Parts: sequence; structure tokens; C-alpha cells
Amino acid sequence: MLDKILVKEIVAPIIIILLAILIYNVASGILKKFFYSKANRIDEKRKKTLLQLSRNIVRILIIILASLFILEVYGIDTKTLIASLSVIGVVLGLAFQDLLKDFIAGISIVIEGQYRVGDIVTINGFKGEVIAVGLKSTKLKAYTGEIMILANRLITDVINYNLSNSLAIVDIDVAYESDIEKVESVLKSLSERLSSELPYLKGNVELLGINSLEASSIRFRMTVATESMKHFEVQRKMLRAIKLELDKQKIVIPYNQVVIHNG
Repeated sequence: MLDKILVKEIVAPIIIILLAILIYNVASGILKKFFYSKANRIDEKRKKTLLQLSRNIVRILIIILASLFILEVYGIDTKTLIASLSVIGVVLGLAFQDLLKDFIAGISIVIEGQYRVGDIVTINGFKGEVIAVGLKSTKLKAYTGEIMILANRLITDVINYNLSNSLAIVDIDVAYESDIEKVESVLKSLSERLSSELPYLKGNVELLGINSLEASSIRFRMTVATESMKHFEVQRKMLRAIKLELDKQKIVIPYNQVVIHNG
């Protein structure tokens, strides 16, 4: 008798838990294979987000089913329990409206593709990289390391920097005494060279010409479209190349100077 009780009430729940883990791992593998199959044309970041969300849903369902089977092992009438839970569910639905709103908003975010894991976004004024999109919340990581956890229902204003190309803008100041024709020729040649050398470009580097006349310099401007959020890196590389080329061509870059008169 004791052996039967031992098998039923101790071993059976353990087997159910192990089976639940096995089923989750198998389902998780199938989902990964589906989302990352060659026939699936969803982009990489969205695949990662959808996979994460799908795994969360499967995990919740498996936990619920495994719990019901374990309760049956202990002689609890799950049919009556489910009926009771239906009533309780209505009550809880009213009590946990915010949680349900989070779930609905989370599903909507993923389906509409507002943002995905890996995107750089500003949400409700906080800028960072999306590191997780769940049913209840979205996690952002700022460049300085802070983690912001936002309830999905509270997400209203979203700026997604990954939905379009970025623009690198570089201003070049030269002295008023410079030969304008020479400066334009040098910068034009440099822009053509950079167009073939720089990474992340979505077009050619363009020399727009003289952009403004400053107090102590003539300001030229270069621009180029880049992959999303790569404009800062491109600008740094452009500035370095411009400085080296202007020095080589002996074109003066003006800078503030302090003149001291001895009385």
C-alpha cells in the first residue's frame, strides 16, 4: 500500500514535471526551427522577438496543464476546479485589468512590428536598446547601462531609429584665406574616396558645398546616408580622414586663439 502511495503521490508528479520540461524543450526547438527556417522571410530581429514571445506562451500553457495533471494525481476534481476557475477568472480579469492590458499590448507590439529585440528606440522619453519584449513588459538598456522596464500598457510614444536609414553630417571649417577652388577640389576627391572605403553606407558621400560663413571660418558640409544608428561611427571616420587630408594639402583649419598684449 505504501509503495502504491509513493508511486502515485511522489513519483507521478516528478514524472509529470520531467515530461513538461521535455515537451517545452521539444516545442522550443520546433519553434526555433520554424522561425529560422530558410522559407521564413521574417527579418532576424523580428524572428528573435517572436521566438521569445512564443516560448513564453508555450511555457505558461505547459505549466497550467502540468499543474492540472498533478492536481488529478492527488485526487482533486479538475473539472470542477476548471469550472470554478472560470468564475474566478472573470473576477480576476476585473481585478487584474492592467495585467491583461499588458498582455494585449505586448501581442500588439510584436504583431505590428513597432520594435524588436536589438532595435534602438526612445519610449516615453527613455532611449536605449530593446533587450526583451515580453507579454507583460518591455526592457530597454541605455548606453550608460541603466535598464528600464516598461509595462506594455503604458507605452505610448515610440521612436524607432531602426525603421529607416540614418544620416551622417560633417561640417568642415577652413580659414578665410584658403583657396576655395582648391578646398572644393580636395573635398570632392575625398568624398569620392570615402564613398568606396567607409562601411555601413547606404549611398555616396556628398559634398554639399559652402554651408555657412562663420565668424572666423568658411564652413563646408558633407553628408551620407548610413545604416540605422551607424552615422556616429561613420562621422568619426570621416572627420579623421578629413583632418589627415587637409593637413596633407596644407589647408588651414582655424581655431580659437588668445592674443595677449603686454602693457
